[in-house]
Amino acid sequence: MMRTIAIVIVALFLSGCSSDNKEQAAPKPNIIFILADDLGYGELGCYGQELIETPNLDRLAAGGIRFTQHYAGAPVCAPSRCVLLTGLHSGHAYIRSNDEWKERGDVWNYRAMIADSTLEGQRPLPSGTPTIGKLLQAAGYKTGMTGKWGLGAPQTASIPNRMGFDLFCGYNCQRQAHTYYPVHLYLNENRLHLDNDTVAPHEKLPVDADPLNPESYSRYTLNEYAPDVMFSQMISFIEANKHEPFFFYWASPIPHLPLQTPKKRVDHYVAKFGDEKPYTGDRGYFPQRYPHAAYAAMISYLDDRIGQLIRKLKEEGLYENTLIIFSSDNGPTYSGGVDAPWFHSAAPFKSEEGYTKGHVYEGGIRVPLIASWPGKIKPGTSSDLISGFQDLLPTLCEVAGAELPDTVDGISYLPELLGEADQVKHPYLYWEFPGYNGQQAVRMDQWKAVRKDIRDGNLAIELYNLDEDIRETENVADRHPDILQKMEEILKNEHTPAELDLFRMKALGD
Repeated sequence: MMRTIAIVIVALFLSGCSSDNKEQAAPKPNIIFILADDLGYGELGCYGQELIETPNLDRLAAGGIRFTQHYAGAPVCAPSRCVLLTGLHSGHAYIRSNDEWKERGDVWNYRAMIADSTLEGQRPLPSGTPTIGKLLQAAGYKTGMTGKWGLGAPQTASIPNRMGFDLFCGYNCQRQAHTYYPVHLYLNENRLHLDNDTVAPHEKLPVDADPLNPESYSRYTLNEYAPDVMFSQMISFIEANKHEPFFFYWASPIPHLPLQTPKKRVDHYVAKFGDEKPYTGDRGYFPQRYPHAAYAAMISYLDDRIGQLIRKLKEEGLYENTLIIFSSDNGPTYSGGVDAPWFHSAAPFKSEEGYTKGHVYEGGIRVPLIASWPGKIKPGTSSDLISGFQDLLPTLCEVAGAELPDTVDGISYLPELLGEADQVKHPYLYWEFPGYNGQQAVRMDQWKAVRKDIRDGNLAIELYNLDEDIRETENVADRHPDILQKMEEILKNEHTPAELDLFRMKALGD
């Protein structure tokens, strides 16, 4: 009898120890990073937008933290995503501009790409490149991605499944993302054929069509809307991996051109905005009868889907243990029927062409950043921490307990998310962009240095005091020679010659 009692006592003791150990070993948090495409700083309600409705992102910000001085990695798609995934700023990164790898052949021919997959995709990253996906896989995370890749072509080592993502569903090639009704996407390494016809991107409205008749635009709306397909794959991934920690990179193509989204959403904004001048395709991409309404509808579509994602996380009991971060790859565009000044898309910065996408002024590189993590991030907070895309990799490595590579330019902003006092700050942020005739920029405290037209041999530096001149209208370089000298040193020291000739700028000594 005494032996039986002893066994029961020991069993209860061991059971208690096991329970304590389980309590101590808290599950790793899930991580979802949502990247919009060409979404301006001022295009969300929580950042001051008054025309476009974004209630779900506004609620996400109200329940978490909103950064006001966060920057993209570059002013266009591919290099910004390279900075994001590798933690290297654009003076050290491998991909520094969009590069369609045109020596392969007729890469801009949509029908040729359908027939020959070797024409798809952009210049690949080197095969051994450390990425967020690889690092989190090594830390025990299941990883998934949907959306736009743009960092390597099919049949290369630089596709999502070989760069750290267990699942990929989306556009391998950013040129094929110039239609939301493509003939195919990719599901992992194979084409996923959709029930869409071959309406090639950038086809204008036929000259004999009535531009005021909505039926004239019907051929540009096909059967399967790619964002719907990709969203379904993301939800399936979450369902399949809900019992283990996961990282999901949702690289939405929205609101990048063309102006295509389901009609019922457009109708809502037509009723709200009233009639408007049609866009017939004279500045690229597809025509659209109601361009303002369609653009707003695309952003609201993305917002709706984010709301559905959050509801799914709550249904599965995952929301409380999930860090969600939202941002955009660069500022708003200026072509294809988009009217950024009408929406004040980059407000409070300039929203006009020349100051937004493709340019290192604030409207081209300052982007929203929202983070939510129930019980960890204090609701309704904001941060003026100066941060950039290179900071995501060290941040997520710290969250996931992953090993951080030795050579990164980023600094983890996890302390800032958690409201801790020990946040390390950048002394400055640096950009270089060989596209759009060559540019460099530095942000240091309230000062912003811009150098443009480098490919023409220009090395003059513009200097702006953002505390006094947020729209970058007054160049004060001649008044602050001491600041100018510091900026010149940073511009020189942070630049390393690109490995690829295409990205080199001779005026910088390359």
